Amino acid sequence: MHNKTGAEYARSKYSEHIVREETTLLEFIMKEMDGISRNRAKDILAGHGVTVDRHQTTRYDLPLHPGQVVRISKHKGGTQLQNRYVRIVYEDKDLVVIEKAEGILSMPATAKQYSAKQVLDEYFQKRHFKCTAHTVHRLDRDTSGLMMYAKNLEIAQILEDNWHDIVYDRRYVAVVDGEMENEGGTIQSWLKDNKAYITYSSPEDPGGGKFAVTHYHTLQTSPRCSLVELKLETGRKNQIRVHMQDIGHPVLGDSKYGNCFSPIHRLCLHAYRLHFYHPRTGQPMQFETPFPQDFVRLVRKNATEESTSND
Repeated sequence: MHNKTGAEYARSKYSEHIVREETTLLEFIMKEMDGISRNRAKDILAGHGVTVDRHQTTRYDLPLHPGQVVRISKHKGGTQLQNRYVRIVYEDKDLVVIEKAEGILSMPATAKQYSAKQVLDEYFQKRHFKCTAHTVHRLDRDTSGLMMYAKNLEIAQILEDNWHDIVYDRRYVAVVDGEMENEGGTIQSWLKDNKAYITYSSPEDPGGGKFAVTHYHTLQTSPRCSLVELKLETGRKNQIRVHMQDIGHPVLGDSKYGNCFSPIHRLCLHAYRLHFYHPRTGQPMQFETPFPQDFVRLVRKNATEESTSND
């Protein structure tokens, strides 16, 4: 039996198109796919069915330049999985990238707990895949955003042993309490759990602590709340939540670290960017999701109300 080469396998799943002139991605897709509608082209992009020079993108206004290579999936947006908590963004024989909603665990602490791992395992089973989801990093139950799972032990081990070399950009967006004093900065401390499994922060190693570094950039601020981008240099348990509490701006909706009320009734923390080198091929893999619109609206609403009250 003839085995497909990597190039043949890619061609069977994607149509490949060379950019000939300056344009935008949405216009290019519409033209290359025989004049499909704008909405259909947006559906393809939203379903993470497009790569530009092997980089996954959902940005419809992305500028394209002559010589770039656009691949468009021949299959319907991304996945057959239908689940309110888990959406598959990318999948191959080695790994799967998902967008997790708030309200579901990354992996179960006990056998009966519902989790994204369970959702994926059931999905693999229904499709008769001989694999299981191996957890290589986690998001808190009430944090939404991008996650990666390995589909075999070999890839899980590679990721575990080389995580900081493989994953080169992880970013979050959060709505935090109050008006940020600085445009940006870096928070550093030692983190350690107490006997009640509450993570506390210390400027020096209390013994058995883990050093944590978080970089932040203020995107929009108002006296009541601020929209902040956060980049992890280390990936410690509850790192962002504890560090934002450290500087007096806890994440809205965080009852554990700051007891901060959220008008949108959720923890206002979302993992929007996940960039890594594929553990088998070494190819850069870049995934991003839009900022949650309720985050943006919340900060904008408070900024508008403050401006009106000062008129």
